[in-house]
Amino acid sequence: MKPIKNANVAKIFDGYPPRVRRKLLVLRQLILDTAAGTAGVGEIEEILKWGEPAYLTTKSKSGSTIRVGWKKSNPSQYAMYFNCQTSLIETFRTLFPDDFRFVGNRSIVFEEGDVLPVGALEFCIAAALTYHLDKMKKGHGSSWTGNSVVEYERQASSISKGKR
Repeated sequence: MKPIKNANVAKIFDGYPPRVRRKLLVLRQLILDTAAGTAGVGEIEEILKWGEPAYLTTKSKSGSTIRVGWKKSNPSQYAMYFNCQTSLIETFRTLFPDDFRFVGNRSIVFEEGDVLPVGALEFCIAAALTYHLDKMKKGHGSSWTGNSVVEYERQASSISKGKR
């Protein structure tokens, strides 16, 4: 697992109950691995936003922020949060209606005992981390040639049918 460089982020992870910390560290690693394997994303910056670990495409500006977190008010749950001003959750809800529990237009919530649908989750992460690339390709002269959201949606169809 990649070490946490930001001391403030490390402190937040250390403050989570051990059983939940392990789950959130898995989400963190999945975000970092997906970013590393997704064309156009580049380096991920790990910071705190709203007191939770957040993952940004600061250099490439390719995507939308992803956060992970846990709330004392729901101790058996943990979540991955997306920008509510995007269409990401709406897209995920359409593509993966049975794979996740969605809360509003902001988050995917997991129970401690859940088995993560890794393929579907990788899709969601990659879609968030490349959310702005179509705009850059159309209007800002980007040379990025990786997957577009449409291509990710095609992949998602095969994931939800168990082909990946």
